[in-house]
Amino acid sequence: MAVEILIVDDNPDIRNILNELIIDAGYKTRIAANYNQALSEIDKKVPDVAILDVKLDKGDNDGIELLTHIKSKNKDVPVIIITGHANIEMAVNSLKHGAFEFVEKPFDQARLLNFISRAVENLNLKTQNKEYESKLFSSYDLIGDSKNITNIREQIDKISLTESRVLIYGPSGSGKELIARKIHKKSKRSNKPFVILNGALLDANKYELELFGEERNNGSISYGALEKANQGTLLIDQVSEIPLAIQSKILRVLTDQKFKRLNGNNDINVDVRIICSSSKDLKDEIQIGNFREDLFHRLNVFEINIKSLNERVSDIPLLIKYFSKKISKSYNIKELQIDDNDSYILNHNWHGNVRELRNLIERVAILQPETKEKISNIVKESLKNDNFDEKISENSLSVPLKEAREKFEKEYLTIQLKKFNGNISKTANFVGMERSALHRKLKGLGIKEFN
Repeated sequence: MAVEILIVDDNPDIRNILNELIIDAGYKTRIAANYNQALSEIDKKVPDVAILDVKLDKGDNDGIELLTHIKSKNKDVPVIIITGHANIEMAVNSLKHGAFEFVEKPFDQARLLNFISRAVENLNLKTQNKEYESKLFSSYDLIGDSKNITNIREQIDKISLTESRVLIYGPSGSGKELIARKIHKKSKRSNKPFVILNGALLDANKYELELFGEERNNGSISYGALEKANQGTLLIDQVSEIPLAIQSKILRVLTDQKFKRLNGNNDINVDVRIICSSSKDLKDEIQIGNFREDLFHRLNVFEINIKSLNERVSDIPLLIKYFSKKISKSYNIKELQIDDNDSYILNHNWHGNVRELRNLIERVAILQPETKEKISNIVKESLKNDNFDEKISENSLSVPLKEAREKFEKEYLTIQLKKFNGNISKTANFVGMERSALHRKLKGLGIKEFN
């Protein structure tokens, strides 16, 4: 499918130049001559890439407002800002709001095409990584031989044959989304959409919009999660965070399978299976007045409880073997030999549960240590240093392996240097490198040596 680029500029000559240039480069275009036209085009369909003039007919920061609007719909869309009134403050402001590039008029056509090409590559990479992560995640199995995991597997097999609503309890990172995906995958809705709405990540005033969608004055429609999940499954993650004002409206959906969009007058009929998850006990939330009891009973047709990793330590060795094999294959490297009886691992307080364990193993894979001793050192230092884990991105698959490895190496070596007070010899000995090799590595990663 051809990439579609939205051109927004109030100068017809500039629009025509940009349009011809981009079409000749093999891309599709859409054009808007003013702020309202641009807003309408964005609301009809978010472009793959956008080129926005800063100053249009509405004010001095039209382009910035449109940039913000695009990012609110899809933060991954690359936006190139162009202007004939450039200054440093404007450039900084554009980049601060998420612009991909800032270009002054008159622009060099070859340079602009290069920016566009890079923007498209950036978009494609993010799209590919999302698809990869989705496949990777959905391909994961529910690993463990603890009584808790064994029972959940049996529950999934039974629940999947029904249309019953499900409420999944468990701490963050324990596998609630994975359970929901498994239920969907085994159900008769498996070839239909699986949509996630995360209540914890939404502002209270945006929840209704994200759930029900909106009909705008210009005739465009913003589809909510319920319509996106039609015929399929909707997972409402962290359902305890649904604002009370919205809970009564959800009750109607559960009862009648219909709703009204924001600013809409007509009922929209949907066929959606709803699965909810929560890290909080909804009965406690009912007692303190944060959750409706009638909604709870509607949602809690079938309840699944997944325990924290600390309560099912017997699953840890199996998870280590599973993730080591899975992640090694993903990175096309030799399977990791991680000691699954390591006391640091078995006795660690896994605040992030299975997700934290997987991140640890992925970190080891990215650093690619050659010996068991080096692996052990990475594991010990990572688990001893709480701040280290917080610094590591949970979504390291979103960047190329080389970039991820450099990031992790920089974090790891910086910590080791600090631990040994900048002593190169001690640091080199601990990480298993020659002094000269460590010096070169530090220089290559931009780490300043200190005493």
